[in-house]
Amino acid sequence: MNSEPTTVISPRERRGALIGVLLALFMAALDQTIVSTATPMIIKDLSFPTNWITWLTTSYLVTGTALLPIWGKLSDLYGRRPMLLTGIVIFVIASILCAIAQTPIELVLYRALQGVGSAAIFANAFAVVGDLFEPHERPKYQGLFGAMFGLSSVIGPWIGGLLTDLISWHWVFLVNIPVGAIAFFFIAKRMPLLRHTSGQHIDFFGAALLLLFVIPLLLALSLAPTSYAWASVETISMFSLSIIAFTLFIRHELKSDGAIVDLKLFANKTFGLTALASFVLGAVFLGSIVFIPLYMVNVLGVSATSSGATLTPLTLGLVFGNITSGQLVSRIGSYKPVLIPSLVALIFAYLWFALTLDAEQTQLQIIIKLVVLGIALGPTIPLYTQMMINAAPRNKMGVASASATFVRQMGSSVGLALLGTVFSAYLANAFMTDIAPQLPSQLQSQVVASDQVDTEHQAASINFEQIRLTVQENVADPVEQAAALAQVTTIENSFKVIWAEATRKIFQYGFLIVILGLAITLIIPEIPFSRPTKKKPVVTESN
Repeated sequence: MNSEPTTVISPRERRGALIGVLLALFMAALDQTIVSTATPMIIKDLSFPTNWITWLTTSYLVTGTALLPIWGKLSDLYGRRPMLLTGIVIFVIASILCAIAQTPIELVLYRALQGVGSAAIFANAFAVVGDLFEPHERPKYQGLFGAMFGLSSVIGPWIGGLLTDLISWHWVFLVNIPVGAIAFFFIAKRMPLLRHTSGQHIDFFGAALLLLFVIPLLLALSLAPTSYAWASVETISMFSLSIIAFTLFIRHELKSDGAIVDLKLFANKTFGLTALASFVLGAVFLGSIVFIPLYMVNVLGVSATSSGATLTPLTLGLVFGNITSGQLVSRIGSYKPVLIPSLVALIFAYLWFALTLDAEQTQLQIIIKLVVLGIALGPTIPLYTQMMINAAPRNKMGVASASATFVRQMGSSVGLALLGTVFSAYLANAFMTDIAPQLPSQLQSQVVASDQVDTEHQAASINFEQIRLTVQENVADPVEQAAALAQVTTIENSFKVIWAEATRKIFQYGFLIVILGLAITLIIPEIPFSRPTKKKPVVTESN
């Protein structure tokens, strides 16, 4: 590494950089949720085939995850500022292209391009905190970044629905233009270069192997078992390609001087165990976010249009947990005294759901549980990331930050796929054993799986109001009609019971996963950060 000229980062530069990065992070995180409420109108306007709908999210997820380590490496080589600016430009251009897309294939490709830009933002946002602040100051700002991420999750579906209803779904993407422009201005004008490594090259072969490992794996996890069965040729082929590429990637990176992912970092016990804990806990993070709204709609009867708001208590808890944990860690001077009690609380929250979730829950009871779950989950997002960054040398902060986000998102993808399989398998089996036998013969054709619709899809999509209308139209005798309607109500109650039980299984398995995460965290060596007796200026490479 060459010796580089340094300069003091002024408070004005630090504030401007924080504003710009927070806005960029908000924009990228917003697009993970804002599209959800606009999806029905997008499907209608662009005539999306049914089997293409999941690609609206999958394309963004795959590129946004696969490129994280590459952007992290680039930022260490060439600086945070140019990589963030490049990411914002790509993201905004992709947003404009999404807004003017005319066909499903165009929109899916442009969403993938958005993912490319979001990866640059996510890879660098948390590393910037490490560059701008001393170790004892980082946790409280890391908590602020986590809170911003949570805030976008709350208002994303609401903004998406509002823009779609009042203007059009195109504005779900166009809204990124002003946000991106303001973020670009602050980063370009206020942020220093923030580069710590020079004289190295980018490992293009390693980058290609990384993409060949991650993309097929994420595609397989995203598409199975709904689009392809786990044992299908397509799924097995994707997993096989991923395993081969992963093996070659590890061998290559161990020999490469300019490795995309510095595997020596994982040999550091603190870094490696923290990454493992983050991966494991990432596996349960998306479980509640994905399945609780479905429970609220199918069991408690919350309308589909307002289902996105059901996560507001969870997200408010997340924001509170993020900010509070960061402040506590900054005061205490170490992470584990805050992190371990949070994980104990998380175990309690998952156990609470696992033991009590049923079809008789009230909305207030669910809200209370979600607040507790959010507060307990909150610290796990920023603290593991900052522990990995603190365990890495300053010239590897970009790679460390990107690796932290990468392992968490990979854990979320793997966990969601596995938990989703457990959920779908139970739901489909219970549907065939508990629901189908109760159906009157004249209603079998409406709800029993046919050659065109698989059992798992049917189990999740019974429209009981439509069934009642059918009974009223086809059964003329008042006594027979009343009996048939009573039978429909009985079936509906059974349907709610199996939905609640399927959701409860998510938390039963999640409970075990969190215990594993706690066990790993307990053996992570603590690296306390000492408070400087005298305020020292942060230095970095000059512009």
